[in-house]
Amino acid sequence: MKPPPPTTPAAASSSYAVVAEGLRKTYGGGRGAPATHALDGLDLAVPRGTVYGLLGPNGAGKTTAVRVLTTLTRADAGHATVAGYDVGRRPRDVRRRIGLTGQHTAVDGILTARQNLRMFGRLFHLDPARARRRADELLDAFGLAHAADQQPQHFSGGMRRRLDLASSMILAPEVLFLDEPTTGLDPRGRSEVWETVRGLTAQGTTVVLTTHYLDEADKLSDRIAVVDHGRNITEDTPAGLKRAIGGDRVEVVAAEARDLPVVRAAVARVAGSGTAPSTDEATLRVHAPVAEGVPALTDVARHLQDAGVAVADLGLRRPTLDEVFLTLTGARTDVPQPATEAAA
Repeated sequence: MKPPPPTTPAAASSSYAVVAEGLRKTYGGGRGAPATHALDGLDLAVPRGTVYGLLGPNGAGKTTAVRVLTTLTRADAGHATVAGYDVGRRPRDVRRRIGLTGQHTAVDGILTARQNLRMFGRLFHLDPARARRRADELLDAFGLAHAADQQPQHFSGGMRRRLDLASSMILAPEVLFLDEPTTGLDPRGRSEVWETVRGLTAQGTTVVLTTHYLDEADKLSDRIAVVDHGRNITEDTPAGLKRAIGGDRVEVVAAEARDLPVVRAAVARVAGSGTAPSTDEATLRVHAPVAEGVPALTDVARHLQDAGVAVADLGLRRPTLDEVFLTLTGARTDVPQPATEAAA
C-alpha cells in the first residue's frame, strides 16, 4: 500500500516533492521526566503535483513532521528532502521553494488585502515594483480583486483564509504545507479553500495537508498517510484505505422493533461467508458485509417485500474515511501534548 521512498537524489528530484526516511524527534526526558517521541521513524514519499494528506489523532506527530520538513525544527535522526534539497543541510534552499500556512491566519487585519500582499512581497525581498505586480496577480488568482482595498478584519473566514494562502504563494512555491487550513471555517469558507487548493495543484504545486476534517482529506487528497505515535500506520489512496477495511455493506433500519427478526433473516441471506449480521437494538439497524452489493440489496428488498415488512431505511453503504481512521487508530482523539510542542 505504501510506495517505497526513492533511493537516489535523482529519483527524489524527478518524482517526489517530499521524501522523509526514518525521521525521529524527542521532547523532554530530562530530570527523570519521561521522553515524548513526537516522531519515531516516520517515512514519507510525496509525489509531485499531488495533494498528500497526513491524518492522525492529536499528538500523532503531524505538526512536528511539518515543522521538520519546513526547517522550523531539526530532527534528531533521519533524513528528509523537500523540492530536492536536504532540509538539514540546505534549509535556505528549502525555504525558497516552500510555502506554509498554519492553523491561524498570519495576515494583518488593519492593512488592506493589497497592502498585506505587498508587505509580504517586500519581506520576501521582491523589489517594490515586482511586489506590487505579484500582489495584483495573487488578488486576481485567489478571487480577491474586488476586495483588494478592504481590510481583512471585515472579511469572511473563507476570504481571510484565501488571503492567507495567497500570502504563502508570493514566491510561487513548489511545495505548500497546509496545517489545519480550514479550522474554524463555516461550510462555505471550507468550500472556498478547497477550490483554491484544487486550483493550486492543477498548476503543479504539491500540497502537504494535515487536517482533522476527514471529509476534507477524502475530497482533496490523492494519497493519505495515517500516522500515530510518530510513525506510519499505512498509506494509500482514500478509496484504497476504505477497501482495506471492508467492502460494501447492506444496511436496513426496521420501522418497528418487532420486525427485527425478519430483517435479520433477510440480511443473513446475503451476508458474506461466515459473517452474521450486526444488530443495533437501539436504532433498529441491521447490517452485514456483502460480496456483491447491488444483487444483495435487491435480494433483501424483495425478501422484505414478500414478508410484508416495512422499513425506515434500506441501502448499500461503503466504509467512510472516519471508519478507516477509527479502525486504524482506535477511538483515541486526544492525548497530552509535550510542553515544547503545542500540537504534535
